[in-house]
Formats: sequence, C-alpha cells, structure tokens
Amino acid sequence: MASSLHASTVSWPLHISGITVDFSKSKTNEESVEVRIGKSHSPIEREARKNFRRTFSPHMELSRGDTFSLHMRYKKWLGMKTENEDIMFNPEEMFRVYSANERQEYTKVHNKIRIVVDFSVNSTTEAASPGVSLELRPTTSEIFRKCPRFRILVIGKTGVGKSSLINHIFGVEKTIASHDKPGDANIDHEFISPQNDKFVLHDSKGFEPGEVDNLKIVRDFIDRRRNMSAPEHQLHAVWLCFEIPRAGGRFLETGTEEFLTLKSSGTLGNIARMKRTLDVNTLDGLSNDAIKNLAKNKAEAELEDICIGPLNKFAGLDIPYAEISTHKDYRETLTRLIQITENCVGQHSAPEAAVMTSIAQRVHPGLKIKASIEVGKKKYWKALASSTTFNNRKTWDCLYVLHTDIVRVWNFYDPHHYLHSQEFREMMVKMVDKLEVGPTANPTKTITIGLSMVGTIAGIVSALAGPAAPIVVPIAVGAVLAVWVHDVYQISHAVLQRFMSYIVHLTLVLQTLYLLSESQELTRRAIKLAVASYLESPMSGEVHTRIQEYDTQLTVLERADRDTLDKMVEVMQLYRINAEEISMLRAKIPPVGSSLDEPWETEKS
Repeated sequence: MASSLHASTVSWPLHISGITVDFSKSKTNEESVEVRIGKSHSPIEREARKNFRRTFSPHMELSRGDTFSLHMRYKKWLGMKTENEDIMFNPEEMFRVYSANERQEYTKVHNKIRIVVDFSVNSTTEAASPGVSLELRPTTSEIFRKCPRFRILVIGKTGVGKSSLINHIFGVEKTIASHDKPGDANIDHEFISPQNDKFVLHDSKGFEPGEVDNLKIVRDFIDRRRNMSAPEHQLHAVWLCFEIPRAGGRFLETGTEEFLTLKSSGTLGNIARMKRTLDVNTLDGLSNDAIKNLAKNKAEAELEDICIGPLNKFAGLDIPYAEISTHKDYRETLTRLIQITENCVGQHSAPEAAVMTSIAQRVHPGLKIKASIEVGKKKYWKALASSTTFNNRKTWDCLYVLHTDIVRVWNFYDPHHYLHSQEFREMMVKMVDKLEVGPTANPTKTITIGLSMVGTIAGIVSALAGPAAPIVVPIAVGAVLAVWVHDVYQISHAVLQRFMSYIVHLTLVLQTLYLLSESQELTRRAIKLAVASYLESPMSGEVHTRIQEYDTQLTVLERADRDTLDKMVEVMQLYRINAEEISMLRAKIPPVGSSLDEPWETEKS
C-alpha cells in the first residue's frame, strides 16, 4: 500500500559508549588492547583475566569516512616475544546493522575473540520516526543505556540442572552455561545468548567437598561487582542451586555452609536459590492427580526437614528460596523463582535492573505487563490526558515510541524485527479503528481469560483449509490509515480513547503471542494468528467497552493523568493470564504451524 509514513532512521555520527573484548574462548595470551578511530587511540582496560572493557565518557564519535580498528598486543614464547594484530571494522556495516536492528550494540567475532561495541542513545543515534527530536524517544532506550542487561551469577555442581534452568527461564534453546570440561567454569566469563541478549550469565561450579578455592573466587567476584558504580556492571542476582539429597545424603557441603553465612553479613546480598527435584518413579499405579498431590505433600515435608532448616541455620530466617523443577508438569514453579528474583532485585539494585529482570525472563507474562507499566509511568503513559509530552507532535510519532517501548519489554526472539515493522504497527492502528466501530461487548459477563483465548485460537486453526493455509486477519490491508494518525496530537475524547486502546490492545496481543510462541523465533504467521485470535476473542470487545465507558464518565478537564493511567493498569491486570496456567493452556493449543512463515499480504478484509 502507499503510505506517507516511513521506516525509522538514524544519522551519523555514531556515538560509542563502551567496548568489551572477550578472549575467554581464545588461546591467545593477550597483553593489551587499544581502540583506534582515525588518529585517536584509547587503551581498553583489563576487567578480568580474559576480558577487557572500557566505558567512554564523553562518548567517542565515529563519523562517516573514519577508520575504526582494535590494536591487539599478544605475548608469545612464554612472554619473551610480542606480536601485534589490527582487527579492522567496517563503519558502514556497523551503521547499517544498528540502523536496521534498533539495537544499542554491534558484535564482531574474530578468531574466537568476541568484540561488542556499545552505542549511546542520543539524538544522533536514536531509532525514531522521521522528525522525532531528542525529547520524543522510547523510554526503554534510557533504561538500556543505564543497564543494558540483567546480570546473574548461577552457582551449582555439575549435573544439578543449571543449563536447563537458564534455558527455560530465559527462553534460549542452546545452553550457554557450558564449558570445555565438565565442572570447569570461569566466573568472569560473560555468557550472552544470541537468542536473548537482555541477560548476561556468570557461571560458577559448586562447592565440592574439600575444595576451598572456589569459595574465595565467588566471594571476590561478588565483592568486586558490588563495588562497581554503574548498574550495568553490578551483579543483580545470585542463584545457588541444590538438589534435594537422596537416602540421607548431606544437603550442604562445608563450602556451601560458609558461603551461606555471608548472607547475614551482607556479602551475598541478593538471591539465594534452591533447586528441588521430585522422584516419581516409585508412584506407579496412581492417577496423575494422585501422584502430583502425593509428591507435593511429601516434597513439602522433606523440604522443611532437610533443606529449609539447614538453610535457615546458616543464612538466617529471611533467605529467599524457590522449590523448582523444569519438568513439563511443574514449569509453573519457575514463575515463582523469577517473581522472587525480580522482587529482590527491586529492593537491592537500581530501578533499571528490576525492569531488566522482567524484560530478560520469558516465563512470567505478568512481569512483562508490570514492567510495561513501570516503563510507561516514567514518562508517556502518565501524561496522556494532559498531553504535555505529546503536545504538537504527529500522532504517528507518539504511537511509534509507545509501540517501541511495549515491544521491547516483551523481548520476544524476533531476529527479523517483525514486531517493529511498519506492517505490524499499521496493523495495530487498524485494529484499534476496527474495534472503535464494532459492536459493544458486555464487560460484566465473566469469562475465563486463558481458556477463552485458547478456545478462540483452536477455532481459527480448525477452520483452516490445511496446516499450511495462511492466517487471515480480518483487517483491510489496502485501506489508508485513518486521518487521526496523521494529525498533530491534541487532547480530546476520541484521541485519548484511541491512545488508551492502542496501549492496552497491543499489550494483550503480545500476551496472546507469548502464549503461542513458547520462546521460539517469531514468524509473521504466529503474529497474525495472535492478532486474529485476539480480535475474535471476547476479550478485545470487552477491553474496548471498558475504555469507552471510562471515557464517557468524565469531561476532559476533570480527567487527571493519574486516573487515565490507573484505568489502563486496571484493564490490563483484569485480562492478564495467570502465569501458573501457561503450561496447561499451551498444552490445549492445537498445532498451528507457527514455525512456518508467510507474508503480511495474505491478510484480507
């Protein structure tokens, strides 16, 4: 379709806020690293044994036509000889990648050396709609600048299930908590998954009997990270992993006991976490419900006797813990772990770190909604009624930053950036318009949110002509966007209602997509199915009615920003799917072929 709206743009120069050089997978004996832009040379400091890092303040500028390289100096022949190497970068490629991906970093791997260049967020590098100035930019950009990732240390013996835990919590398929040798871990190494780059993992082996060195390594690491001033370098959480001992085995080794005593002294600080596994092999002959109840009752008694008691002895009564299993029947236990973690990070770390905890995890949709609300409260959501932040701005530009913030918080594995695309943004605008003229629903009728949505999805899938038949979204693709999208933002009943609707509908569409995606790579087919399912479900009509009823209750002059924010939060919370029901709901969804992809253009009116 023809449209006067264009994709996001950025401009030269790029501003570099930091550079990380990771040699952990390289066998080189590195001595020094230096960044060179044109004739400017700046050393990069050694942060850990195999890791160099430097943050630039003020930022370094990379202009079009500049050369950009890293100068490496290595030791050879037991340190008796040195060797130099220059790793060259293509600034044009860096610019293209950053511009296309709306990301704050560029990654290059050279001979097993991983180099990450961080870009600053400012008027010259911010992804934004044309004509959007510095003041109108996504709130998440500032959060990512201060704290680009949730940083966590996971401690546990080989075989306790750390890799499975990380993979499930953060929605990554290939374990990143792995090493060349079983049980061998370099605590300073930063594991960052290409499937979810919003968390960084530090891995530590457990405290084996008679082994004392690792306790000092862990303690020194925590102390060092705690004394770093920037939230992005601080350690936000520690998960200490145990398996419930069998046949009278010892629960805590001596090194673990000593480590837990650091909790009361304040050294441990953030999170202690415990893993439990349930042995169901001896329960043959019982029904599934009977097995679950028996296992639950037995496990709770054992947990209190052999786990919580010893933990309280060495760490005090206030130690946070979670009994978890990655088994498909107990996945809901993971939501409690991340809920506890987010709460503790909020108490002990910068506010941005708590938001990043919710963004990084992929097991608790309620935390995604909570984080979206926290991000919205910082600026844009809290001023919809007074229009102070959007005054005299194009409506499309206003929707652009709202959309970007919400999508970034949900943090889907979306390598093609479909959720940031022009097509999806326009689809959401048209969906709001379609609901505006649709029939009024009855919001007083009680529906079971999750099961109702699953039923709608199943109905759409069953109506397809075949497993590969395209998903039809009942929105006119060729229709020109409504006039209000091109107008300058001016507060009125209609505009406020549409903005409230856009925020709430987009959030609940992404909740539906979360139910469908299971952390898999997003496809346009999956996105279209989520939109179509939401549109056909009772939820969309009820949400629209609730917002419409609120809009008619007060005049614009009487309406406060706080009331508008509270109403959006109320509606989103009302239609939030319980995180503990996700596994059960997903089991009821028929195969939808969401791994297949199809163009946006198959939609029909």
